[in-house]
Amino acid sequence: MKSKLSDKKVFIIAEAGVNHNGDVKTAKKMIDAAVKAGADAVKFQTFVPEDLVSKKAPKAEYQKSTTDAGGSQLEMLKKLSLKADAYKELIEHCKKRKIQFLSTPFDMDSINLLNKLGLETFKIPSGEITNFPYLKKIGSLKKKIIMSTGMADMREIRRAMKILVEAGTSKEDITLLHCNTEYPTPLQDVNLLAMAAMKKRFGVRTGYSDHTLGIEIPVAAAALGAEVIEKHFTLDRNAEGPDHRASLEPEELEAMVSAIRNTEKAMGNGIKKPSPSEMKNMVIARKSIVALSQIKKGDIFTEKNIAAKRPGSGISPMKWDRVIGKKAKRDFEPDEIIEV
Repeated sequence: MKSKLSDKKVFIIAEAGVNHNGDVKTAKKMIDAAVKAGADAVKFQTFVPEDLVSKKAPKAEYQKSTTDAGGSQLEMLKKLSLKADAYKELIEHCKKRKIQFLSTPFDMDSINLLNKLGLETFKIPSGEITNFPYLKKIGSLKKKIIMSTGMADMREIRRAMKILVEAGTSKEDITLLHCNTEYPTPLQDVNLLAMAAMKKRFGVRTGYSDHTLGIEIPVAAAALGAEVIEKHFTLDRNAEGPDHRASLEPEELEAMVSAIRNTEKAMGNGIKKPSPSEMKNMVIARKSIVALSQIKKGDIFTEKNIAAKRPGSGISPMKWDRVIGKKAKRDFEPDEIIEV
């Protein structure tokens, strides 16, 4: 696998979700696209439609605008689900392509299936953060957990973490993702600073699950210290389905990964000192004390006969007061670097 959740670099999850539209071949193509983009993991969603929603569950507003507005959530999800055997195929394909497979379970049977398939990391979606039996079940598996926190406040996050820990999961194995569940998320509702607030409050790894349009916000999250970033992608933004329009296309996903990696490089170690690449510029950009006019041996250096000019290969102007008042030991032509 390219990377593990414990690595120091930002762990980038390419969220395929249900953008395969229930087709395994499309799902495999999405895995290939995630690999090409340089993501660390590709994540799907595992659910039994009848166990996830009731027959009368309405669609979200964004789902109504991207699918048949008259259908139910259940009807929509039936078209988007994969058979249990499909996940075995996808896991094998991920192993072959050397990318980590992840999937979010949405019901108890799906938790059991993914556990049986050997998942080491479980992703908890925002909607399950108030589902006590669900949280207790996943917590009892004692696996690594990534939990999105969309729609939740600090109290709800604390309670969910308590359930996970009391069920058997180590607090150190929990990563919290700041998230907003509106698709797409308005920029004024992103509130990226909440990510740092969660880290301070709970003392765990934190990251960001993004539902905005474009790549700017995930990159900003990386600059603010996100340790995990999750972003939806699709092979075709114009395809039918609930999440395609708020997803990146492959080229955009690749651009996002590249921008995050560049941001990581640029963050540095926080120690303020000249970098190796700029050392050569010191002599060019800084100044030295030079003769402002012709100076004869024995003349006194004054404010009127010396100045600070480039290059910086002589006495630094920071020693100005040490030079003023001293006698010239030899003749100096205008612009010649002063020696004392």
